[in-house]
Amino acid sequence: MALLSVTDALALVLADAVPLPAEAAALVDACGRVLASDLEALRTQPPAAVSAMDGYAVRAVDVVSAPAHLAVVGEVAAGRPLDREIRPGEAARIFTGGVMPRGTDTVVIQEVTIRKGDVVSIELPESKGRYVRPAGYDFKTGAALLAKGHRLTTRDVGLAAAMNHATVPVHRRPRMAVLATGDELVAPGTPPAVSQIVSSNSFALIAIGHREGAEMLDLGVAPDRLDAIVAAVQRARAAGVDVLVTSGGASVGEHDFVRQAFASEGMALSFWKIAMRPGKPLMHGRLGGMSVLGLPGNPVSSFVCAAVFLVPLLRKLAGRSDISLPTARALLGRALPANGPRADYMRANLATAADGTLVATPFPSQDSSLLVTLSRADCLVIRPPLAPAVEPGAACDIVNLQF
Repeated sequence: MALLSVTDALALVLADAVPLPAEAAALVDACGRVLASDLEALRTQPPAAVSAMDGYAVRAVDVVSAPAHLAVVGEVAAGRPLDREIRPGEAARIFTGGVMPRGTDTVVIQEVTIRKGDVVSIELPESKGRYVRPAGYDFKTGAALLAKGHRLTTRDVGLAAAMNHATVPVHRRPRMAVLATGDELVAPGTPPAVSQIVSSNSFALIAIGHREGAEMLDLGVAPDRLDAIVAAVQRARAAGVDVLVTSGGASVGEHDFVRQAFASEGMALSFWKIAMRPGKPLMHGRLGGMSVLGLPGNPVSSFVCAAVFLVPLLRKLAGRSDISLPTARALLGRALPANGPRADYMRANLATAADGTLVATPFPSQDSSLLVTLSRADCLVIRPPLAPAVEPGAACDIVNLQF
């Protein structure tokens, strides 16, 4: 029986994923999150005409010719308006952001003035409205400035604050739990025995979850016992997580109990094993409202599967439209042999040639246990199933590793 393709497997992973419900997030927690509804301005900005420069607020008719000598009758600073009208022959000292006094319509910048006591000489004529920001120059009350589905940037957060929003309606963050399995795993910092290895997959997966804005639950390491894995799955369900990611134990060995544990809890299995290298023993299913991803135990396989499947899932739940990692076209930096029946995701360095062309050079060894090459990779070169042998300079598709 043919293995499921990467494209079909990803479609199944995303099929039941819908953006999570909306919640009101404080502005300090809003950056990177997705608006669940349009955001309208609650005020007009600026609310009144204000000066764009330091200088003097005047009537344009008084400065059509120069020099003009005007009596300075007050001062206006930002937040301190002048409570009187400016009459013919008068001016008010004004600073940037100050509200234009009644009767004025123009600002003369201080660089073209000479001040002597309470009289200012305007040395150059000025046109009406110069250096004045009218009311609503930036935006007006009721204007929908940020649209539903938009992912908030740092600049958007500043705009939302200026719109007078203390909170914004965004999709809830996905809740994700991570469980590593294996009798051989020990925590970092623990001296391992010859038969043990230091657990690394969970830390990479948790880092991915944090980077994608998920709330994380670390379920630790479960030994290769059915009861221990079932207990961890039940903890995840009790915590109400949206996504449970396991690492290891999903293959066909006599000590691989992950699939059996999920089956005992009633998981509806979507698939198990796909036509992908690294990452063939990938599992997906639904357990109530929780999406389950069973990743391989090999570190590179775990990470690559997370990049291809977990990242899009988390992003879709968060309401994002750009759910998959960015792809691009590049030229191969070295020759590659013919590919087998599985799509191959090869770790590679990425460089830019003198003419601006991207050049991706896969590492000579693609063993799924090699974390050093994973750490040093800039991208993944995607080779389709049964791709023929190619020479350097052949075109290829790449996935940028931006995390």
